[in-house]
Amino acid sequence: MPVDTEKMLAMRCPQCGRLGYHPLQRFSIRSGNLEIKCSCGAVKLVINTVNRSDYHIKTACVFCECFHSRPLSGKQIWSSPGIIDLYCHDTGIELGHIGREESVRKIVSDREKELEMLVDEFGKDEFFHSSKIMYEVLQCLHQIAEKETLYCQCGNRHIEVEIFPDRLELQCRNCGSVNIIYAETEEDLQVIRQVEEIELVKSGFEYLDSLVRSGRIKKSGTGRNNKT
Repeated sequence: MPVDTEKMLAMRCPQCGRLGYHPLQRFSIRSGNLEIKCSCGAVKLVINTVNRSDYHIKTACVFCECFHSRPLSGKQIWSSPGIIDLYCHDTGIELGHIGREESVRKIVSDREKELEMLVDEFGKDEFFHSSKIMYEVLQCLHQIAEKETLYCQCGNRHIEVEIFPDRLELQCRNCGSVNIIYAETEEDLQVIRQVEEIELVKSGFEYLDSLVRSGRIKKSGTGRNNKT
């Protein structure tokens, strides 16, 4: 079986949210810690090995605000043709991917195309107050839905999403519950980046940022004033 000497890491920064690609070279990983950093300076990944046969990977998690540790063998990293998916241990949401460059870029491209197609349904950039923020918020919501942690208290897990220029409206058709997610500013993006699950209140009407302020969902910093 051929052994690769270089793999690619694709991962969003837990601080600034920027997607970055980082080559991992087998012979540059020696004893001690190799830190993979974002261009903003934040540490995204730490790799440690003693013998180049057994590795220990620590992945920075935006949701838990800590590092998740995972042991990997050299065979898993360098010999396997597949993708190693890096997850948050608590939520199961994807944090990044390690693999051959073409495979990693393809899986990232496929995920982004799914969301781009959704955004394209609403026409050109002028539709949204901020296309970039809307795209990122949709990506976060997509990850939450994939983990099946988007649901209503009434038992319905088929939540509908309506997209507006400045927000998303999550709706439960069973009980009429509505949850508003704003998508205009960097602060709005930081709110949903801290969310592990979204539970709509049965027959209720709520704002995601007000849930953060109440402590039912935690986030760093302050939220937007509730628009009731």
